[in-house]
Amino acid sequence: MADSPLTSRTVVVTGAARGLGAAQAHALARRGARLALLGHERTELEAVAASLPTPALAVEADITDADALARAADTVRERLGPPSVVVANAGIAEGGPFATADMALWRRVVDVNLTGSALTARTFLPDLRRTAGYYLQIASLASLGAAPMMSAYCASKAGVEAFAHSLRAEVAHRGVAVGIAYLNWVDTDMIQDADRYTVLRELRAQMPLPARRVHPADVVAERLARAVERRTTAVYVPAWLRLVQVTRAALPPLVLRRCRRELPRLEAEEGLRATGPLGAGGRADRGATTGA
Repeated sequence: MADSPLTSRTVVVTGAARGLGAAQAHALARRGARLALLGHERTELEAVAASLPTPALAVEADITDADALARAADTVRERLGPPSVVVANAGIAEGGPFATADMALWRRVVDVNLTGSALTARTFLPDLRRTAGYYLQIASLASLGAAPMMSAYCASKAGVEAFAHSLRAEVAHRGVAVGIAYLNWVDTDMIQDADRYTVLRELRAQMPLPARRVHPADVVAERLARAVERRTTAVYVPAWLRLVQVTRAALPPLVLRRCRRELPRLEAEEGLRATGPLGAGGRADRGATTGA
């Protein structure tokens, strides 16, 4: 991929220690990009950086900490040069009934997914202006249609979609492009962990066949890397999610009808309980912020 427009360009990926973030780092490195990998887990970030075929830098930073992000950005500029691309990939999730939610964790999900994405964009915006660069916001099917038992995650993903639309309108005249990636289920430890909980697993199983399929992270990462090369405004993985976009107003009544039937059964059989942070990434975030 020597003819890629990303060759010798600096690309920042947040949440790059594992899962989709790490897969994106590999896909972008194969296109010749220099990678700056941001996240909590230094050891895992360094392992990903060492496995890439191009220069890469692991920077431990909490994306909800503006000062830490500013220091990370200075390190990236000094070591790799100003970024031409920023991928706001970092995200966490928790599940359970809202009525009994741990509101500190609920707020943390929104803080990481929404505020953290905004702080990431704000921190690197001077670089993107300088390079006429590209910002890719990782969103979700949850941005298009909310699901029960995942209120914080759905609220945050709806928020990042609105944020990206707003940012795009503000910076287009500066030569900066903003894209949104709408993703369905991706095979990461977050999804694998969610499947351990009967209610979350059953709710996904009740979705239509295409909607409940889990997609390999490396396949999704390749699609996203092509979107970065093309500075795509909206990328849908899988492609049929574009149809959901144009019919999104119909989703809430469908979800409501299904949940009125299924949630009483699941509550009676298994009970509805909180999951806590899902996946190793979520647990790492809690450990980093609580010292646990």
